[in-house]
Amino acid sequence: MTEISLAAGYRYGAQLPDTIYYPPWFVDQNWRAPDRARYMRALAEHRPALATVLDWERDDQLPEVLDWAEEASQHAGRVVIIPKVQGGIERLPRRVGGADVVLGYSVPTRYGGTPLPAWEFAGWPIHLLGGSPQAQMHTWQHLTGVAEVVSADGSGTATAAMHGVYWRAGGWVTRDPDLPKGTDLPYRAFERSCREVVAAWRILAG
Repeated sequence: MTEISLAAGYRYGAQLPDTIYYPPWFVDQNWRAPDRARYMRALAEHRPALATVLDWERDDQLPEVLDWAEEASQHAGRVVIIPKVQGGIERLPRRVGGADVVLGYSVPTRYGGTPLPAWEFAGWPIHLLGGSPQAQMHTWQHLTGVAEVVSADGSGTATAAMHGVYWRAGGWVTRDPDLPKGTDLPYRAFERSCREVVAAWRILAG
């Protein structure tokens, strides 16, 4: 799947400290069970262009979040801080430890989304976290003119492809008689999703 996505124009992203087989451009972690020591060791090994840090979920957590960002900045080109505290973004630095800061914006889904209004992200570079391609593109339109979306997750299409589902402009396609059955189905579904998603973003962003 990695080779398929790279051929389509994606950049490789991964959750660390999982085992990976390609140099990652973007890395994330298990935000529900963060393991700082293992994550930072993995960052030092792979040195990605973009790396998330601990989610900022409580006001008193900011010093810890910035400390994570300071350490991550030694191994990543840019660090992603994910703000979830109302009115907190104005307190964030634009650079930490010599690395630029990007804000993570959780795309609204049925499971949740960022609790902050779009205007709080004004003037910041944004990475879209989670959500379907359709939801991400809707969020991009919502943020256009307020903030600059610089990148977006692509893992949702890989998960859907395992069930033979692919994305095209307008939504998910659950059954397509033209796709081969059997062990190749997830790969062909993912290949089609990648092609369709890249084409849709190019049209949308001009």
